[in-house]
Amino acid sequence: MAVIGFIGLGHMGGPMSANLVKAGHSVQGFDLIPAALEVADRHGVTTVASAADAAAGADAVITMLPSGKHVLACYDDVLAAAKPGTLLIDSSTVDVADARQAHERAAEAGFGSIDAPVSGGTAGAEAGTLTFMVGGSEEDFRRAEPLLEPMARKVIHCGGPGNGQVTKMCNNLILGASMIAVSEAFVLGERLGLSHQALYDVASISTGQCWALTTNCPVPDLVETSRANHDYEPGFAAALMLKDLRLAASAAEQSGTDAAIGRLATELYQRFNEEGGGDLDFGAIIKSVREHSEQR
Repeated sequence: MAVIGFIGLGHMGGPMSANLVKAGHSVQGFDLIPAALEVADRHGVTTVASAADAAAGADAVITMLPSGKHVLACYDDVLAAAKPGTLLIDSSTVDVADARQAHERAAEAGFGSIDAPVSGGTAGAEAGTLTFMVGGSEEDFRRAEPLLEPMARKVIHCGGPGNGQVTKMCNNLILGASMIAVSEAFVLGERLGLSHQALYDVASISTGQCWALTTNCPVPDLVETSRANHDYEPGFAAALMLKDLRLAASAAEQSGTDAAIGRLATELYQRFNEEGGGDLDFGAIIKSVREHSEQR
């Protein structure tokens, strides 16, 4: 079993660290929020006073932070405190350029590293069924794989440094756009007299089938796992979807990719966030579709 430093013990990092403890690893965790430290402590994490303390003596350090600037700032402390041979695993969702800069800084300091963003939301974090999309060398991927498995259903090597983040943004571009399409279809159907159940029964076994429909349906009482059944309490908040779509839109612009649907999805989630929906599940965008539909 390994000693793992875990930095960022929020809605995702907290249950992820708890699953590492359940697997028998020794986890030393840090977060700036005292309440997050209290919850982690109750789940067997040894809470410490700083990021440097979390990294000290660890075989691997996992970061789960809000943005690339937070990861890079955290690495100032981690790189100085980590012992030789420590593997750095960043599971934050960040810009590809920031991810590759983190890899470069780790390599310059003599450490192996991977970027390993996740899909699966808080439910997946709690159940240990996340999908990890990993960028980095084959050697570092093999070192990380057994450490990620207690938190995962799938651990997939997506290529070199930064490619985990590339995969995450592409996946969430699909997810954000498909949730909007599913929401629009339900609103269109209800305005034309079609029942939600009838549309679901057909689309869920036909060409409209997708994760946004069959796992996180934006209409309540059709799918057991949907956050719509819980007043859109977030599994994956609309504010985080907007963050990911912005990353995808930025990458599309920088790479010269004509991602018109991605740009439009970004604009629609921006509007929903401005309307106050950022703290709701991303499937709650159906509320915005209804609100902006012509009254008849």
